[in-house]
Amino acid sequence: MRKKDILAFILIIGITILVIALLFNVFTSSPKIDSFSSIGGQRVGVIELNGPIYKSRPFVDNLKKLLDTPSVKALVVRIDSPGGTVGASQEISNAVKRASEKIPVVVSMGDIAASGGYYAALGADIIMANPATTTGSIGVIAQVPAFYELMNRIGISQETIKSGEFKDTGNPFRPMTKKERKYLQEWVDDTYEQFLEKVAEERELPIEEVRKIADGRVFTGRQALQYGLVDTLGDWHDAILTAGQLAGIKGEPMILEKKRRKITIMDILFGDLEEAISHLTGNRVELKYIAF
Repeated sequence: MRKKDILAFILIIGITILVIALLFNVFTSSPKIDSFSSIGGQRVGVIELNGPIYKSRPFVDNLKKLLDTPSVKALVVRIDSPGGTVGASQEISNAVKRASEKIPVVVSMGDIAASGGYYAALGADIIMANPATTTGSIGVIAQVPAFYELMNRIGISQETIKSGEFKDTGNPFRPMTKKERKYLQEWVDDTYEQFLEKVAEERELPIEEVRKIADGRVFTGRQALQYGLVDTLGDWHDAILTAGQLAGIKGEPMILEKKRRKITIMDILFGDLEEAISHLTGNRVELKYIAF
């Protein structure tokens, strides 16, 4: 075997090992839950909401497991999310609200809890942010790709057969019509009003006051406190102590966290490839027109 061939072979083996190591790290740290411990005593349950929000069911299911654990007397929801899709954010927010009607719930904002991440926090008894947490971004965005000019230049076109005028709204192979833009704007506006109403209701603020700051801008935790978007400033440890106090737990409370299990090759092949890719890239894989 020639020297060049040997070097090429070694390089390929090295790259393969590196890729396997990266994938192993991703799959073994993925927050898939087997079960929660049911050790006795009074504890603060902890659940995390990390990364872009595009699925609600894993969070909601895990939240229910904590609520069904007799030793859990309060909850801390740790949020580190820049936002996500509308429906998933709403469902998580509703789940947090339902939980707060049973036991005390404290939201602890990490580095970022903006847009859908902020929406998810609404409904907790107390929202706690770090002074430098990035939060807010109250608004809705819809983005539609458009590459029809490029396609025209290289001679590629698309023929569309549709059942109604708006069925292919957002078709990237043609310009958007005025009617379609109006239709999408109304869609976004209605979703935006839902966001405003939720903030005003849960934060007990006049909706017009919320509207003044709900233009998509982000705030630090300290600014958000001034606007009434959060209740207090504090870190993770402060949130645990606060939750324990609300539950009447004396001293520093013990916590109950989710267990993690490794994602197997069967998970990857039959259902978790999308999640694995999202953890690897840090991006949402699911394409959506509209998002918080």
